[in-house]
Amino acid sequence: MGKTIIEKILSRLSGKDASAGDLIVAPIDYAMAHDGTAPLAIKAFMEMSGERVWDPSRIIFVIDHISPSTSIEVSKLHKFMRDFARKHGIKLYDVGSGICHQIMVENGYVKPGYIILGADSHTCTYGALGAFSTGIGSTEMASVFLSGKLWFKVPETIKIAIVDEPPGWIMGKDIILNIIGALGSDGATYKAIEFDGPVIKRLSISDRLTICNMVVEMGAKAGIIKPDEKTRSFLGDDLGRIDIVEPDKDAEYVDEYVVGVSGLEPQVAKPSKVDDVT
Repeated sequence: MGKTIIEKILSRLSGKDASAGDLIVAPIDYAMAHDGTAPLAIKAFMEMSGERVWDPSRIIFVIDHISPSTSIEVSKLHKFMRDFARKHGIKLYDVGSGICHQIMVENGYVKPGYIILGADSHTCTYGALGAFSTGIGSTEMASVFLSGKLWFKVPETIKIAIVDEPPGWIMGKDIILNIIGALGSDGATYKAIEFDGPVIKRLSISDRLTICNMVVEMGAKAGIIKPDEKTRSFLGDDLGRIDIVEPDKDAEYVDEYVVGVSGLEPQVAKPSKVDDVT
């Protein structure tokens, strides 16, 4: 039986023939934490008697969630991050630098085939560029700071092909909200979602990032899109050095859906449920 994109990424980096349901340990390419989660991860790192992080060039800090500071207490947490980053040589993007996920994709930290972890649930965004990326808790992030590795249960993959020609005013946000409304907020719990189809190929990188960003709202572990020439152009890969990971033709999916968008209207999720979409 063939493999999905995510099974291939996790197999290659773990050094094992990994299939859905397997438990593996794999090295991490990049780890990201922001001001809402990094202070907790740093404290856990210290409680684990951590002295040095595994590779400071592979850890990214971003101050963006409470930015600028709204209180003395928040300012103390920001200083705590800055001091730790300075001590260990970690790259820190300070107040005003941008949103953590945009920083990651726009500064070359995300590449196809990478494993990227973030102490933020929407780290799944980076799957739009062909990476396996997922959110983890602060304690798990502390262990990544120490070892540069983490265990994973290889997720089953749902394949969603998006077809037809959407109206001109429809964007990636409308498409993913429509899918969330159909599958529900728990419709993909601990699964990966692989997006494909002619509409995906026509969408901009920005729209693809939006689609992958929101898979967590269905409970998904990750979203992923096969890299193509748009991906290469976005990443500046004019020489074709990026290794494109593709699913096998006989890859096994737990579910497959075809979503037509020709009659799709602008979508909105009503308070207070992300899957209450109209």
